Amino acid sequence: MSADWIKDVPVAHRGFHDMNKAVWENTLSAFSRAIEAGFAIECDIQLSSDSVPMVFHDHDLQRLCSLAGEVRERTAGELGMMSIGGTADRIPTLKKMLDLVKGRVPLVIELKGIDAEQDDGFVESVLEVLEGYQGKVALMSFDYHLLRALKAVECPYPVGLTAEGARPEQFEAHEEAMSLGLDFVSYAVAHLPNSFISGQRERGTPVITWTVRDEIMRTQTYTYADQMTFEGFDPRTSPAIA
Repeated sequence: MSADWIKDVPVAHRGFHDMNKAVWENTLSAFSRAIEAGFAIECDIQLSSDSVPMVFHDHDLQRLCSLAGEVRERTAGELGMMSIGGTADRIPTLKKMLDLVKGRVPLVIELKGIDAEQDDGFVESVLEVLEGYQGKVALMSFDYHLLRALKAVECPYPVGLTAEGARPEQFEAHEEAMSLGLDFVSYAVAHLPNSFISGQRERGTPVITWTVRDEIMRTQTYTYADQMTFEGFDPRTSPAIA
């Protein structure tokens, strides 16, 4: 399945936030800013205890909500009442995010897994929410078991590997994942260039980078990959700030 569109515009990492000063990551406010700017949106999905896909990066609640405990210990209703960074933004469901975006910008959605047993049904829950959505969507993960599950259910969206590393044994694991028939790669910009990514680009696989925060990283991206996932600056109007 072609993921060529993923190369078209810069991807706002966890939305177009301001490094969690006033507009926090993975919030509806950050997604609204990205839509206004015309950037694609990268976001993260965790499951609630009642198997509802929630837009949230961490496995625990401490950094973003100043609360103890794991995301998967709370229901969607409980999570939806939790303030992010003390702001008016609450943890959104994937459905709320889709209702906001409405296909206006592309979405690059990362599934944050734990293990095959605890992630049973994760893929199906996400695809159920996405069913009927009108817009460009790609799904990705670091987790081999989730990538395998996405391919096993014949995911109707491009599926990509999120990855990092510069050692041969890491490249071997990445190649194993790509052998599932994945459509794109999102790779750590700090680990470019490398033979794995060079090989993927030679095969025509789209490659985006994460996470670009300065001019060196931006140059690295456009030298060795196709598009960047960025944060901390506005690539339309200013140079990146370290």
